[in-house]
Amino acid sequence: MLNKELLDALNEQMNHEYFAAHAYMAMAAFCDSKSYEGFANFYIQQAKEERFHGKKIYDYINDRGEQAIFNSIPAPKSEFTSILETFEDGLAQEQDVTRRFYNLSDLANKDKDYATISFLNWFLDEQVEEESMFDTHIDYLKRIGDDSNTLYLYEKELASRSFNEDEA
Repeated sequence: MLNKELLDALNEQMNHEYFAAHAYMAMAAFCDSKSYEGFANFYIQQAKEERFHGKKIYDYINDRGEQAIFNSIPAPKSEFTSILETFEDGLAQEQDVTRRFYNLSDLANKDKDYATISFLNWFLDEQVEEESMFDTHIDYLKRIGDDSNTLYLYEKELASRSFNEDEA
């Protein structure tokens, strides 16, 4: 059985993961509207990953004998000035998620809930990868600048990205 404060925080994080998926789909829609299908694919795959994270928390809550509670998801930002801005917003979103998992870890540690501490460690490791990935894409996009040929090649590379739950 989970402490109520920790349960509420896990439910909030589960909902935030689904919001993140929603936000990445909005980024994909922006990219698609500008004919950047490769970047759109990147964000569609990112949204799949966030839904996987939400389901992982959902399963954990239920495995602990509690009920996952879903809340409404606010509309995400849908207008961007550039592809670079989508990645900068993605990084900011991932940094917020990292902060949220730190807070969850603090609650689990305070309660000495070792099962939850173990569960959250997977997410903490995942967040290091997520932030690093967005940092790298931002660096690349800044280097590419206005070079449309290089941007085209980079976009084609991102078009091949796929998310597979079995490999997560």
